[in-house]
Amino acid sequence: MRGYANLRRLLSLMRQDRLRMLGGFGLAVLAALAAVGLMTVSGWFIAAMALAGAAGTAINYFTPAALIRLCAILRTGGRYGERLATHDAALRGLARLRGWLLRRLIPLSPARLAGLRSAELFARLRADIDVLEQWYLVVLVPGGVALVGTGLLIAAFAWWLPVALLVVVPAVCMAALAVPALLRQRTREDAAAVVQETALVRGHLIDAVRGHAELLAWGADAAQAHQIMQCDAQATARRLRMARHEALGASLSPLIAQIAVLGVIGCAYPVVMHGHLAPAFLVMLVLLLLAGYELMAPLPEAAIQAQTAARAAERVFALADVQPALREPPVPAVMARPPGIRFRGVALRYEKGAPLALDGVDLDLAPGARVAIVGASGAGKTSLIRALQKFYPLEKGEITFGGQPLEAVNGDDVRRQIAVIGQHPVLFNRSLRENLVLAAGDAREEEIARAVEAAQLQAFVRALPDGYGTLLGEGGVRVSGGEARRITIARALLQEAPVLILDEPTEGLDSRTAQELFTALEAASRGRTVMVVTHRLAGLARLVDEVVTMEAGHIGGRVPVSAYVGGFHPG
Repeated sequence: MRGYANLRRLLSLMRQDRLRMLGGFGLAVLAALAAVGLMTVSGWFIAAMALAGAAGTAINYFTPAALIRLCAILRTGGRYGERLATHDAALRGLARLRGWLLRRLIPLSPARLAGLRSAELFARLRADIDVLEQWYLVVLVPGGVALVGTGLLIAAFAWWLPVALLVVVPAVCMAALAVPALLRQRTREDAAAVVQETALVRGHLIDAVRGHAELLAWGADAAQAHQIMQCDAQATARRLRMARHEALGASLSPLIAQIAVLGVIGCAYPVVMHGHLAPAFLVMLVLLLLAGYELMAPLPEAAIQAQTAARAAERVFALADVQPALREPPVPAVMARPPGIRFRGVALRYEKGAPLALDGVDLDLAPGARVAIVGASGAGKTSLIRALQKFYPLEKGEITFGGQPLEAVNGDDVRRQIAVIGQHPVLFNRSLRENLVLAAGDAREEEIARAVEAAQLQAFVRALPDGYGTLLGEGGVRVSGGEARRITIARALLQEAPVLILDEPTEGLDSRTAQELFTALEAASRGRTVMVVTHRLAGLARLVDEVVTMEAGHIGGRVPVSAYVGGFHPG
């Protein structure tokens, strides 16, 4: 029942499109009733004409002929309008749902999403939400149409042939309730598992695409392909079982309809023989019953798809309901500019039970301070930056930024004051210009040119076929590691944030380019607070004044850069 509660919650999230959804449902009902009317009126008209011809009596054929044409027009137009309206409502609703989920995910990153594979995250954001489209199109609309149609069917028999209700009502209950319930029970396990297994296959495929070079280099591509085939075979087997059950349900409904027709004829025979019901109306009622069962034909598929959609909704809402690791203040405090930075007894661990990444860190950085953070791998240098960016909650201690505790300021406001050049550059499959102005959309051409010059990218830009309009490819695949790092440096300089953090800025650069970069950064970073995380101190004296060492998550010492460079040994 929890899955269906999630589906009700889904409908509440799509309430902005309720008029479109109701409109689509109304058109579906109109088209269905027009189809039923077309069959029943046509059947009555043909039978009545035949009987009138045999008896040599006159019959008014203008009214039923006009009614038949009206039903045909309404069926055609209603079916077209229903397809247009229902898909428009479903796609608009899913677009809003996807945006809603993304907004719920942003506060969770990175603290709450670090343990979730990117493929799994993508599956919930896209594939699971796509499955939810079926909830409205395949479950709600056909189910509602069947409900309205069967209600009118029973009402018609109650009016024309009440004795036939002894057959019609049980037959309707079997086709509309018993068969879907049976299928729901038989496919419950497969319908719940197929969503999970499909996401697993997608994850393995994404891993194979992203790591294809490593898989080929280590000869593991065959093993990865075998794993994908095994997972896909298991998911396919479940789909086949579900399809067989759906086919069984689809065959049971016509069988029940044929048995019900025989029962209605048996009930109607004495009534017709006694002259209480015209033979033409018996033909009409038989065709009405068959047409009514056409409205119940989608219910077996709807019963199965309802469970699949319920499982997808459960996965989506389970992710959306995760509480952020950090709570933003209802009324954010105002930070001083340029901001000073202070760490007092800061301890940080990434998850419960994990060792401390920071342990009792004390550090003061006045506005405009220029320091290098050095230490062996795992000493806590990157954790220091993540804590300052308000990505993870502190176990104890306090960080003040611009004179305010981080708990009292908005995380986005803090991060807007910090330009970070990470150790692993992130580029998007957009043009070079779009990648550069990611955090400075209003940057002018001369500002872009200055940032490119400071990042030593002039020759690279001149060599590009379309200059700033050149696409960089997925993940920046069309540029080298050093070029990607310099692009992110230019991006950070364009941000003009008062705090500039560089994490291994010369990684992937030759010594000459690194020296030129430090010279350019010296001029570009004047007036900013600069923190450089690095293992290479050569040339760094131009950019920083002090060196802070870190050991096992705490500050080991702080000395002028001139006193440190000579004795430094990379960790």
